[in-house]
Amino acid sequence: MAFLLRSFFSALLTVPLVALAAPPQAATEHVKARLVPAQASVAPGQRFTVALEQDIKSHWHTYWINPGDSGQATTIEWRGAQGGAIQWPTPAVQPIGPLVNYGYEGRVALLVDVTVPADAKAGGRFQPEADVRWLVCKDVCIPEQVTLGLDLPVVAAEAQAQAGAEAAQIAEWRRAIPQPAPFTVQLKPAAQGVQLSGPTAGVTRAYFFADTWGAVTHSAPQPLKAQADGWTLDLTAGEDPVKPGRPLSGVVTLTTAAGTQAWTVSAPMPEGAGQGPAPGAALVEVPAPAAAAPESSLGLLPALALALLGGLILNLMPCVFPVLSIKALALVKQGDHKAEGLAYTAGVLLSFAALAAVLIALRAGGQQVGWGFQFHSPVFVGVVAYLLFLVGLNLSGLFDIGGSFTGVGTSLASRQGLAGSFFTGVLAAVVATPCTAPFMGAALAFALSQPALVMLAVFLALGLGLALPFLVLAFWPAAQRWLPRPGLWMDTFKQALAFPMYAAVVWLLWVLAQQAGPDGVALTLGGLLLIAFGLWWRRVSGSPVVGTAAAVIGIVLALALTTALRPVEGSPAAASATHEAYSAERLAELRAQNKPVFVNMTAAWCISCLVNERVALSRPEVQQAFAQGGVAYLKGDWTREDPAITAVLKAHGRSGVPLYLYYAPGAAEAQVLPQILTPGLVIEAISSATPASRSST
Repeated sequence: MAFLLRSFFSALLTVPLVALAAPPQAATEHVKARLVPAQASVAPGQRFTVALEQDIKSHWHTYWINPGDSGQATTIEWRGAQGGAIQWPTPAVQPIGPLVNYGYEGRVALLVDVTVPADAKAGGRFQPEADVRWLVCKDVCIPEQVTLGLDLPVVAAEAQAQAGAEAAQIAEWRRAIPQPAPFTVQLKPAAQGVQLSGPTAGVTRAYFFADTWGAVTHSAPQPLKAQADGWTLDLTAGEDPVKPGRPLSGVVTLTTAAGTQAWTVSAPMPEGAGQGPAPGAALVEVPAPAAAAPESSLGLLPALALALLGGLILNLMPCVFPVLSIKALALVKQGDHKAEGLAYTAGVLLSFAALAAVLIALRAGGQQVGWGFQFHSPVFVGVVAYLLFLVGLNLSGLFDIGGSFTGVGTSLASRQGLAGSFFTGVLAAVVATPCTAPFMGAALAFALSQPALVMLAVFLALGLGLALPFLVLAFWPAAQRWLPRPGLWMDTFKQALAFPMYAAVVWLLWVLAQQAGPDGVALTLGGLLLIAFGLWWRRVSGSPVVGTAAAVIGIVLALALTTALRPVEGSPAAASATHEAYSAERLAELRAQNKPVFVNMTAAWCISCLVNERVALSRPEVQQAFAQGGVAYLKGDWTREDPAITAVLKAHGRSGVPLYLYYAPGAAEAQVLPQILTPGLVIEAISSATPASRSST
């Protein structure tokens, strides 16, 4: 009886353990997946093969280790066992419009060698689990995930582990895995990239799949040169071309009279490539992709000139104009304004130098950043909202900085006046970054692709252009005669200037709603309340020390609240009745259907973008022209940093938004529209463009 009871309770305790084991197969909406072991039983420390079989829904596909121009490779993370690298079958080429991806359709098996733990006990169970993730795509791409498991008996090491029932099937799947080439391939520089060659004779067709992204251009043709003693493929360099001394590896498929065979190959780029012409090569240094050419073809002097002109025009943009009105008001006061002009210019230039230094440091760390990048951060947006709120309260007369922030009623030559001008210069630089003026795009794109000193020079030229109008007025007394005479109206106008600042705060709160959601807006409103209360208490307390302490505490607590701001998931650029959310896949699909496409790259914090949408893109005549021409309107949102949009900006020689692209039916390249739009410009672009007239910018 005791034996029966022990057996009963032992079996009872094992039931939950078995129930908790992950199943060997699972299904999502688009893929059925299962683990197939090559062994029916395993021994401690044994290494054996497991296949991940994917049965993919018709017309959908998953991706290879290098997915190509878009996509994401399948991953397997093991628990309870050590899994080796995935052994990938030869992928298929999947052209999608101008893009080329590598992946699988139908039924595919990925092989992995799994090692049983050495301390596994004979008579026990081997129950590893695998978290499997893949991206499956058709018209849209959907990330999916399952957890699969194995349940195999463990036998003693000296016992013979039994082969599984599907060992023959795994052997067949293994034949689809490319094997190491029995020949040696050679790599050498060429005019457009590299030449890969091998000794196989009689090759009629060949294709090379690079196993790392960017080594070659996936969508470029691969011309084959077949000779009696071998073959050569001309490969166009990608965005991350192979460096001298580093290998180019992947899979090459060769078709001969005997059929098609896939081989894994690897060949190093010869040392010294890129240092000078090599024998037999037209150009040793691998050039950058054609899309990146606008960033480096401008030249330093034209870039400095464009930056200066762009900074000058920036003064007329809606984000900067209210700040300049404050300084124009200060110039109405009689006196010598040269010191004021120099202090303001110093504030602008030091701010632009600091911005350039941050960009240089981020670029050195491998990050891709552009103009206005700091507005990707909800914390920065919150702090700027506080800053503009403080400026508005100051202009409203709630408090003064150094007697008077704008210099009204105080000598502009005093220390307080210089400090106020310097701070105004800093403020002008800060609020200028959400705007992009004409001529700035090419100059900034050039700067972001150059060494640190060149980049700093371009940014300083941009800052000088921004500071130039006030600097000229300060040093040219005759120009000051154009300004109205001083009077009581100045104090009224100063107070009126507070309302553009408050309007800017409202706009920044709207930006925060896109970035950090309602909770982020509530936190920032709480911070504004603390600031207002602290300054009010300073005014009514009657004690300068207590009042100042209350104001400082309010500002510090408000800044502390910004540290809790976090980006929320989800794109602010959700599709609407007038546009679709941008994606590379959707653009490729529309172009494959030969439809005209208008792409708007924008951000909630980009005032130039918002103005263009209001005065041009949302106008009834433009919407009617889109409808009549069958133009698909895609909108990409850069409010929170999006690497895909950053790549599009970089490919078209831009460092920030806005960017407007029009793809005419059949056009090889997009037409890049100006950064300042009018309804007529947009309508003319989409009505008069023909494929023959398209050019890349």
